[in-house]
Amino acid sequence: METFKEIIEKDQLVLVDFFATWCQPCKMMHPVLVQLKERLGDKIRIVKVDIDKNPDSANAYRIQSVPTLLLFRKGELKWRQSGAIALPDLLSVVNTHL
Repeated sequence: METFKEIIEKDQLVLVDFFATWCQPCKMMHPVLVQLKERLGDKIRIVKVDIDKNPDSANAYRIQSVPTLLLFRKGELKWRQSGAIALPDLLSVVNTHL
């Protein structure tokens, strides 16, 4: 099984969704992320990280609110945003990094 570090260090664009099961805006993001994956396919990998089950990862990236989205390529953080985001806006951000 791949580690988080191995995943984000790949050449593929990786979108990490730090979320919590009790968070309503996080629940709103789920279908947006599904649609993003459907549109971009193998151009992007989406990883969901539950902050309650992975507090060390959340602390390492100073996650203070959920959802927080981080976009990585080759281990480098390319973009970060807290709060829900609409699909057109997320596509716009991701497309600038493809």
